[in-house]
Amino acid sequence: MIELNKIYNEDCLEGMKRIEDNFVDLTVTSPPYDNLRTYNGFSWDFECVANELLRITKEGGIVVWVVGDATVKGSETGSSFKQALYFKHIGFNLHDTMIYQTSKPPMNDRRYQQCFEYMFIFSKGKPKTFNPIMIASKYAGKIPKGTFYNVDGTMKKRFHNKPVAEEKIKENIWFICQHQRNGHPAIFPEQLANDHIVSWSNEEDIILDPFMGSGTTAKMALLNNRKFIGFELSTIYCDLANKRIQDVVSKI
Repeated sequence: MIELNKIYNEDCLEGMKRIEDNFVDLTVTSPPYDNLRTYNGFSWDFECVANELLRITKEGGIVVWVVGDATVKGSETGSSFKQALYFKHIGFNLHDTMIYQTSKPPMNDRRYQQCFEYMFIFSKGKPKTFNPIMIASKYAGKIPKGTFYNVDGTMKKRFHNKPVAEEKIKENIWFICQHQRNGHPAIFPEQLANDHIVSWSNEEDIILDPFMGSGTTAKMALLNNRKFIGFELSTIYCDLANKRIQDVVSKI
């Protein structure tokens, strides 16, 4: 059996083998992709990780997979799409394709400035939990008017009897400005981890991050009264993550 609320300094594939079937409610992770950083020479087997995630995720559970693509010889790799299609191939549903927009260093390679990563939301069957983040409605209190097109192409007026609600569900493009600096080369924003944990899980649920890095997913899981399991192959980053967790535990 695996111990909860612990970050294991080991390969996530070895660690996940000790997790029983249908055990994890939510995975929130941003794996290394396209060798953009060496991570002290560590590598990993994507397909094996994806299959283990399918096995250990509860029915109705969610995997949040935050990835992007490198540009190699003038062409984006498309690794993000290949991974998404593989998740679908083995049995996950692609529940949503979200965008994480942030500010990134400027580049000069004859293309528009890169400013986002994908956040693929995979579900094992129908999602059992969705606690939507609500934002203020721009036209709150007003009666909406407009038109729409029928299947045959004819136009029809749209009538509404109720005014626009004060709040609406947040869109699936999230702008998150990254200010953290904690010694890890690929910093996972706390707000991003927090918002996904709140959205796709409930208190006391089990949250996994197989590529724990500096411990952001674990930290935000604890702050939201969830349990966590983490794996991190690098001893340096594992020590960094455990220090952040200890700081949180001491204040709870």
